Parts: sequence; C-alpha cells; structure tokens
Amino acid sequence: MNRRTMEKPYGCFLLLFFFIIFTIIHSTTALTDEEASFLTKRQLLTLPENDNLLDDIEYEVDVDLKFANNRLKRAYIALQAWKKAIYSDPFNTSANWVGTNVCSYKGVFCAPALDDPNMMVVAGIDMNHADIAGYLPHELGLLTDVALFHINSNRFCGIIPKSLSKLTLMYEFDVSNNRFVGPFPIVALSWPSLKFLDVRYNDFEGKLPPEIFDKDLDAIFLNNNRFESIIPETIGKSTASVVTFAHNKFSGCIPKTIGKMKNLNEIMFIGNNLSGCFPNEIGSLNNVTVFDASKNGFVGSLPSSLSLLDNVEQMDFSYNKLTGFVPDSICKLPKLSNFTFSYNFFNGEAQSCVPGKSQDKQFDDTSNCLQNRPQQKSAKECLPVVSRPVDCSKDRCASGGGGGGPNPTPSSEIEEYSSPAQAPTPDSETVEAPSESDHSPVFKSSPAPTPSTEIEEDSSPVQAPTPNSKTIEAPSEYDQSPVLNSAPAPTPISEPNHTPTPLSQPDISPVPSEEQIEAPSPSTQEVKPPVTTSTPPKNNDGGDDDFILPPNIGFQYASPPPPMFPGY
Repeated sequence: MNRRTMEKPYGCFLLLFFFIIFTIIHSTTALTDEEASFLTKRQLLTLPENDNLLDDIEYEVDVDLKFANNRLKRAYIALQAWKKAIYSDPFNTSANWVGTNVCSYKGVFCAPALDDPNMMVVAGIDMNHADIAGYLPHELGLLTDVALFHINSNRFCGIIPKSLSKLTLMYEFDVSNNRFVGPFPIVALSWPSLKFLDVRYNDFEGKLPPEIFDKDLDAIFLNNNRFESIIPETIGKSTASVVTFAHNKFSGCIPKTIGKMKNLNEIMFIGNNLSGCFPNEIGSLNNVTVFDASKNGFVGSLPSSLSLLDNVEQMDFSYNKLTGFVPDSICKLPKLSNFTFSYNFFNGEAQSCVPGKSQDKQFDDTSNCLQNRPQQKSAKECLPVVSRPVDCSKDRCASGGGGGGPNPTPSSEIEEYSSPAQAPTPDSETVEAPSESDHSPVFKSSPAPTPSTEIEEDSSPVQAPTPNSKTIEAPSEYDQSPVLNSAPAPTPISEPNHTPTPLSQPDISPVPSEEQIEAPSPSTQEVKPPVTTSTPPKNNDGGDDDFILPPNIGFQYASPPPPMFPGY
C-alpha cells in the first residue's frame, strides 16, 4: 500500500516534467508558412495609406500618462504598437514593456539626445536572438533618435515599413536571419549616417538598387536572399570593406569598376549565376584579404593580375568552368594561406601549387584535368572543355562591364590562336602527353564517342602552358559554399553555411565537341570546412547613460549565428 502511494506522486512528477520539456521545445519552433503569411497580411492591414505616419498619432495616448519629454512619449507609442504586433515571445523579452519608463524596457537603450544633451531619448534597439515572431508596425517611424537597430535571429515577417525612413540617425541596421519579404528595403537609401547594413538570411527579392554603392557604407551583407539582377557598375564607388553577394541569383559579369574599391577587405560572390571571364581590374584590390567566387559559371583562365594581390589570404575559385594553367606567381603570394581551385578544368599547375608542397599554405586541386594528380576528371569529361578554351580578350566581361551575359569565344574559332593544340579531327586519337615535365592531359578527338585511355608516343605533344605563356581558356561547373578559416587538410574556403538545406550542384554545360560528348556532373562528395559562427557587432549596452554610437568597425564583420530553429 505504501509502495503504491509512493509510485503515484513519482509518476505525476515524471508526467509534469515531460510536459514542461515538450512545452519548451514547441514554444521555440519556427513559423509555418501559413503563420508567416498571416502575420504579413496582418501587418499590411495596419499600414495607413502610403505608409505615412498620422499627424494626430500622439493624441491617442492616455492623458493621465506622464513623460519626461515628448520624444519619450513618441517612443512609448511606437514600442506599445510593436508589442501588439508580436505573435510569439517565448523568452518574454517584451514582458516588462509596461508603463511610461521606456528606458527600462528590455532591449531598449536610452542616451542623451544629440541635439540636446539634457534630454534622454531612445537611441538603440537590441533584440538579437529573442526568437520573437511578429512584424514591424509603421509606428516605429516615431523612434527618430534611434541610431542602432539590431533584431537579428528572430522570426519577424512582412516588409520593412517605409516610415522607418524618418530614422535619419540610423548608423547600424541589422535585420538578418528573419523572414522579411519584398524588394530591397529602400528606406536604407534615405539614412545619411548608415554604416552597417545587414539583411542576410531573409526573402528579399528583385533588383539591387545601384544607389546602395553610392552610400558611405562600411559593410554590406546581402547574402542568402532572392536578389535577381546584375551587379551594378556603381560598385566601384563603394567605400565598403566587406561586401557579400553570396547565395542569391545575381547574373552577368563582375564589373570592371570593382578595381576602384580601395577599402575592400573581403568580397563574396559564392553561389550565384555569374559568368564570363574575370576582369583584370581585380588585381587592383590591394587591400583584399578574402576573395571567393566559387559556385558560379566563370570561364577562361585566372587573370595574371591576381599575382598583384599581396595581402590576399583566402581565395576560392572552385566549381566554375575555368581552364588553363595555375601559375607560380599566384601560389607564392606572400600572405596566401588557403587557395582552392578544385572542380574546374585546369590542365596544368606550377609545382608550388601542388597540395602538400607547402606547410603553411593549403591548396586544393581536386577534380580538374591535371595529369599525374589524384582525383581528377576523366578524359571524357575534360575533352569537350579543354579542346575549346575561351578567348577572354573577346569576352564582354573581361573587357566590358556587368550588364548582361558574356559572349565567350571558343579558341577553335580564332584564326590567330598560336597554341600547338589542334581542333579535334575524325582520324585523331585521344592521347596523354608522355613528357615528364608535362602535368596536363592532352586531348585529340577520336571517331568513337569514348576516347582512348592508353598513353602513346606523340611526336608533337601539347605542352601545359608555362607561367609566362598566354593561356586562353574555357568552361567548368559550380556549387559549394565559402569560408574564412583554413583546415588541416585543403578545403574550399567558404562563409558559414546557415541555410537549412544545402544548395544542389547543377549540371555543367560545356561546349560540346564534334561527337557531342557531354561532361557529366562532378562528384557530389565534398569536404566541408568547420563552420565559424559569431554574432554581429553589438552596441555598447553598459548602462542607460553609457550609450555611445558604434564606431566604424571596418576590417572584419562576424557572420550571424546559424538559425536556432528549423525553417529559416
């Protein structure tokens, strides 16, 4: 009897424990598409005509409420409207948003007004990682003294209200890792003091406004959205030290004006639809430390101007359609620590570029067309591409700008092409050069669709281009992510991958040979580097009286943390 009595409360306690755990887990799940759609509709229904703030909005406050000044009263209206727009707040971030003392609200920071040191105003909002679901009400336009607005890693939906254009003191704007939709938040163009813009990991779409590069920004994070346009020529006017275009749908060329970005330290083009040859102006980026153009459709050879990048530490050109020779002048750059050129169609590399030759540098030449190197493409894959390299001197991207796609010219159509490699003929055979000094397979077409794999003597073998020779190249494939830390084994450099589902590798589309041999897709097995995550720069929250405008941080910006919950 006593034993049964003891088992009863124990069973109740166990049941209660599991109920609490279940509640905690499910209180922080991601929004469903239906919930996100509901919140977006709810926001749009609350917006006034043209999304303008009403002049009499301040008179809707209870007359019995007392405020130290009119700006705190307007902040109270804005924050109470925001609280009503919250659909889910699992960590009770807004629980103490009660009463007229808005400076005591969690995530809200006050400081003396810039135009009146004797007046306290709301100067910053920092609600990072609060997992709040809701939307941004148009009343937030009343927070006219806010200079810092951080709400990354939440579940906010809907659009960025136009009323935020009234926040003319905005210095840092971080809405990354949410579920915002619509075109690029054009309000950012109206903030004269903006330095830090982070809209990563949302669902913004459409064209990128060229005016964004006219602003005096230090960091521009655009990655992991749905932007679909060319990269504007105005990029050359940008003062930014960090720009990320990664994982969108940008197409066309890298503009030649990129060479004018004198402050640039890091730039990411990973996972877009960019194509054509690289412009030689890349060599003018004297301060760049990270350059990642992997997972696109770039063709031709590596520009010789890359050897001028004396400060570069990380370079990734993997998963493109590049051909030719990887020269000694690039692999021996003084500060280079990680150079990935895998999954292309290179048919020669300098000895200094061979993985394992250097203890302080990591190289990856996997899946190219290199002779006597492991894990390379087959002759059947290489033949259609290597036999018809692209002449970058006639490519619109290398000689023009970013507007529209390139028109690469296969060298088989160029009369003045001086290489001893000949266009395939029906009577020739596929051979590999026997020369010990030659590191690239040599291809001659065969009448049968499957080229011979035997090595035979050839009286005039095609030699791999030397570092000093002019190389004219051709297409490859793309797919993979970037990162900024070298691994013990050679790995592709890539930015932290926070997307819930990995990008699939698209099939390559090389220029077919006369036998219409198609190159198969590359191996889907990849070695992924360790993920480095950290939070974006935060404001100084050492107290209400210590709020200081964030400095020009400059050199490196952290990536937002990976999504805490599925569905982002």
